[in-house]
Amino acid sequence: MPNLTVPALFGPTGVGKTAIAVALAERLRAAGEDPVAVSADALQLYSGLAVLTGAASVEEQSRLEHRLVGVLPVHATSSAGDYAKRAHAEIDSLLAAGRRPIVVGGTGLYLRAALAELDLRPAPDPEVRARWNAELARNGAQALHARLTERAPAAAVRIAITDSQRVVRALELLDGGHAPPSPGAESQLWTRETRHPTLLAGVWMDRRVLYERIDARVDAMVARGAREEVEAAVAAGASPGARQALGFEELSGGDEERMKQRTRNYAKRQLTWMRKLPGVLMLDATGESPERLAARLHEALRERDAAGPAS
Repeated sequence: MPNLTVPALFGPTGVGKTAIAVALAERLRAAGEDPVAVSADALQLYSGLAVLTGAASVEEQSRLEHRLVGVLPVHATSSAGDYAKRAHAEIDSLLAAGRRPIVVGGTGLYLRAALAELDLRPAPDPEVRARWNAELARNGAQALHARLTERAPAAAVRIAITDSQRVVRALELLDGGHAPPSPGAESQLWTRETRHPTLLAGVWMDRRVLYERIDARVDAMVARGAREEVEAAVAAGASPGARQALGFEELSGGDEERMKQRTRNYAKRQLTWMRKLPGVLMLDATGESPERLAARLHEALRERDAAGPAS
């Protein structure tokens, strides 16, 4: 099947990306295609955290196959480079078989890793990473962020205190003689060519509505067993990477309200980031059904496919 454009859905947590992907898949199947979703969420890679990470439900996966979900044990370590190899292999094999990948994610770096060849920084030194993670466990996120502020104030301003994974990575780079990524580095990555013809679709909605959805989503996650997932992951020796899942540490301490606040803060940053990206089909999900949004996306895909690779 020639000229298959890869749709890449992204947007803040809780905005309804999976539902749109499922609705899009149904339209594509009606047109004779056999699409497959490829997750670009760093935390959905881990098994045993499906509820906490908002992975596609069993019912959703029965309507659209999802790849790169639950493929790593919770104690494993992984990097964006590791993920890129997996994602490229999945996307390339699907396209070679005439099947359209639908890339779905809210994690900016991992979405880019799925779509493009990234100029990644050096791989982390396991000993250096272990040392910083030990300091994080011993002294907490605020103290670790203070260390980064001492060494690279500009980088510390850009990285939230709660984003311990990025704080650790910045300190690793400094230890290795490398500067943390510059302010424009993330947006610049989007100007580079994607590996395949791609349609970026950013899903957003009114912030007040989104925050209400997030609060209700957290309540539903807890009711469906998110706290029990966290307890099982801790018992299994969850890696620092797995512990970065939104709500992991909060539910470990039984603080659902703090989980809601942290998730809302994260969604706010995602909304700000996505509005800066060039060449994106913006889909306003406020008051819209997944089916109507999928119809818009499907029409845009048909136009891109018809225009060919040079579009």
